[in-house]
Amino acid sequence: MDLGECTKIHDLALRADYEIASKERDLFFELDAMDHLESFIAECDRRTELAKKRLAETQEEISAEVSAKAEKVHELNEDIGKLLAKAEQLGAEGNVDESQKILMEVEKVRAKKKEAEEEYRNSMPASSFQQQKLRVCEVCSAYLGLHDNDRRLADHFGGKLHLGFIQIREKLDQLRKTVAEKQEKRNQDRLRRREEREREERMGRR
Repeated sequence: MDLGECTKIHDLALRADYEIASKERDLFFELDAMDHLESFIAECDRRTELAKKRLAETQEEISAEVSAKAEKVHELNEDIGKLLAKAEQLGAEGNVDESQKILMEVEKVRAKKKEAEEEYRNSMPASSFQQQKLRVCEVCSAYLGLHDNDRRLADHFGGKLHLGFIQIREKLDQLRKTVAEKQEKRNQDRLRRREEREREERMGRR
């Protein structure tokens, strides 16, 4: 998903000015930011659903039991990919001991994956097992293969696209909470002002 170069101005000085000004007066730019990110995520989720539908139409249909076993392998693949990406990041930051601990966890998950793959393999003909079973990443809408190797998994879960979508989704959750809180405060302020105005009008009629 290539959006091209951002058309906005990214200037630390302007950001600092905004942060100062927002303390004195609520500019409510969070609503614009939330709307922008919501449209972005909605497009990603739309692509995800289309990809799922495409896979459902093109991949060989399997029973619910076999599908559950395949899903288990996919989940363990995801765990391995995330752990490897984390280990690589820690290693790059110089935290070698922590990185080694993560790699030890990876070995445990690999053992579980081997067992899950064996169960999946024994549940279908050998010819069907060799076919690549794909799923769609719920975070960034990329395709993931059942037989992806560790390098491919680490590249995906540690890649800029996947991590970027995680940051966007987390930021969107924060903005939704912020906007909801500000809207609630604004509603309360309006209600208080209306009550004060009505009280003043009643006093004026006396």
